[in-house]
Amino acid sequence: MNYAPRSCSAQLRELLGAFPVIYVVGPRQCGKSTLIRHELKDWTILDLEFPTDFHVLHSDPVGFFDKNLRHVAIDEAQRMPDLFPILRSVIDRNRANGRFILSGSATPSLIRNISESLAGRVAMLELTPFRAAELKKSQLNDRWFLGGFPSVHEAVDDRRRILWFENYISTLIERDMPALGLRLAPQRLRSLLMMLTHVHGDLLNVSDLARSLGISASTVNHYLDILEGTFMIRRLYPHFTNIQKRLVKSPKLYIRDTGLLHFLAGLRDSRELETWNRRGQSFEGLVVEEILSLARERVPGFYSAFWRTQAGAEVDLLLGNGRKLFPIEVKLSATLDGHAFAGIRSCMKDLGLESGWIVYGGKERRQAGDVELVPWADVAAGKVVFPFE
Repeated sequence: MNYAPRSCSAQLRELLGAFPVIYVVGPRQCGKSTLIRHELKDWTILDLEFPTDFHVLHSDPVGFFDKNLRHVAIDEAQRMPDLFPILRSVIDRNRANGRFILSGSATPSLIRNISESLAGRVAMLELTPFRAAELKKSQLNDRWFLGGFPSVHEAVDDRRRILWFENYISTLIERDMPALGLRLAPQRLRSLLMMLTHVHGDLLNVSDLARSLGISASTVNHYLDILEGTFMIRRLYPHFTNIQKRLVKSPKLYIRDTGLLHFLAGLRDSRELETWNRRGQSFEGLVVEEILSLARERVPGFYSAFWRTQAGAEVDLLLGNGRKLFPIEVKLSATLDGHAFAGIRSCMKDLGLESGWIVYGGKERRQAGDVELVPWADVAAGKVVFPFE
């Protein structure tokens, strides 16, 4: 596949003009290295997974930076955690912006290390697998079932796609997770991932997972922290405003890439998605990830949550900017009746909000009083504008 420009390229350029260091993070094989090599062709690039590059930097990092003062990109930077305090010293001798780019996987401990070592000097840029708008028109129909990983869309047939997913999961289980402190036998870790497909889009009950795996709830939470830190899952937390209101306290869980979700759930053909009993939750996760990706680019420092009362009234996504909130409900159906509006209008009344969206499977954009019906196709194409942009 030829290089497909990423929608975050403009954001990368903007951050380079404002910070000495940019750390590009995201899941394995989402295109971080490709982005850097194509957008910054005149930069010096080291890949710390290559022994020669690692040795060049590790053997004499101070000497390397004395000779390479700017326009240096270091891929898989998490493999050399001692690099960050050295970079701080290098940067403080010359506080020019746009000097270095780091990329690689991120974990909570690594983020803390970077935040402490490079505070005020570094900006994070999250790169996701392909968004719908980044794919060719011929690939859009496959985006929901296959997810967004570039290699999946490069595969020439179903067999190669299945082999890619199996290799990805095996590498995650057998190499990446143990290296990050997830000490669970590979088969039990695979079982945990498969269990998560059954709670995707639902409230997370850690006690149930712990009981099924025969481990403590605190251990499960630790494992979920690692999975979230490697961009495998998302925990979306509930919104609280009034402590007297009976709202749920548990987060919702999503497997962030729908291709991985479907593979772990045992779906091997797109036709199986049509009758899968978690089809609605899968679509919800697709829309949530797409909207949050758009918001990251357009609304710096935005807030995200969901809203749900213990009586069951719910809105799938709340976006916030400062004190402004905007509710978004997701419905797979192309036709909506009065019940489809109950949750979002209850939320709007409770929070004093004047408008909201229902993203749905229909083709027409319509206004239903204070709620706008927004086709999924418009979200996929990026043809939406948040009210606080």
